[in-house]
Order: sequence, then structure tokens, then C-alpha cells
Amino acid sequence: MKIKNLTEKLITFGVIAVIVAIMYFLDIRCFFKLLFNIPCPGCGMTRAYISLLHLDLAAAFRLNPMFWSVPILAALYLFDGKLFKQKWLNYAITVGVLSGFIICWIIRLIIN
Repeated sequence: MKIKNLTEKLITFGVIAVIVAIMYFLDIRCFFKLLFNIPCPGCGMTRAYISLLHLDLAAAFRLNPMFWSVPILAALYLFDGKLFKQKWLNYAITVGVLSGFIICWIIRLIIN
């Protein structure tokens, strides 16, 4: 597997991590929720990872059940969408993860 623009991609990850950390430490809430008054598909993700760092898997799933998919999406981005040689498998994983986000988001909107 060849990784194109590795430096740019690692800088992107770093910038996103810094932005998330600043928002967390300054207690800045989700912009999507502030604008539309409903949680975004990623709401609770930061708190889910903090729970995971505390080894509280149940809390992580409760806060955002799709927290596990972020490393998969990061790997897809890092490897230019080519984790596997079979193109259909890369596509299926991407569609599956994105569908999971949408389904979880809709369920969370209905329940809350």
C-alpha cells in the first residue's frame, strides 16, 4: 500500500486533534447543536473517547456508539481509501460506517 501525501495527512490529524482538545478544555459545545438545536452525528464522541481512556467501555458506547469507527475512517483516509486490495470491500466498509453514523444519529434523535 502506498501512502500519498503522508506529511499533509499527519498534519491534518494533528490540527484536528488540537482543535478538539481546545474545544474540550475551553468547554466549547458542538457548533451543529448550537446552530440547529439538535445533536450532530458525532456528538458525544470526545466524551466517549475520554470514557474509553478510563476503560469505561459501556459509557463510551452510551455517549456515542460509533466511537469505534473513527480509527477505521482515519485508516481509510491515511491509505487513500485502499485498506484492502478489493475495491468493493473498501467501498463497503466506508458505506457501512457512514450508514452506521446516520442510523445511530436518527435513533438518538428519536429517543432523545
